Amino acid sequence: MLIHLHPENPQPRNIKAVVDCLRAGGVIIYPTDTIYGIGCDIYNPQAIERICRIKNIQPKDAHFSFICRDLSHLSDYARNIDTPVFRLLKKALPGPYTFILEATREVPKLLKTKRDTVGIRVPDHIICQTIVQELDHPIMSASLPMDSDVEYYTDPEIIHDIFEKQVDMVIDSGIGSMMASTVIDCTGPEPELIREGAGPWEGLL
Repeated sequence: MLIHLHPENPQPRNIKAVVDCLRAGGVIIYPTDTIYGIGCDIYNPQAIERICRIKNIQPKDAHFSFICRDLSHLSDYARNIDTPVFRLLKKALPGPYTFILEATREVPKLLKTKRDTVGIRVPDHIICQTIVQELDHPIMSASLPMDSDVEYYTDPEIIHDIFEKQVDMVIDSGIGSMMASTVIDCTGPEPELIREGAGPWEGLL
């Protein structure tokens, strides 16, 4: 199903349809402040496994992250966040960054890396924030399976044509960005740049 959401004023009825889909174990493709992502409810193992099959990866090899609405529930999912790291998160978020942090027991096993870490995202995007707020906990975030055709993962109508038989819902809020989030590992003594993307690294620290 292709569902249209206004990028600045998402219709409550359509947001409810998305949240109902997630609660029922659905897999959705949705816009963020970077590229379109594929995701599900973090507490639904069957949906997580479906996404792994779509991406043709093993759960233990995946690098999934969470979409959170803000930092208010961060301590539910990440631990050992010292003051300098928290200041960094507050400075950068909401924005096009993924922060790798030590995971708490609240993080489902399927979503933890071998190192017991989790990626946290707070996109600067009203649709993501509204969905998470209505669902009342984070959604899982992963990139779409990529190929060399950039157009397919920026245009929701093309995304829908490709994935409509594999996912339950594709949200159309217009053309997405071509650049992924910047990934920063905060589990060591100093924050470490893993991938530079849409969020500038220089001047962040």
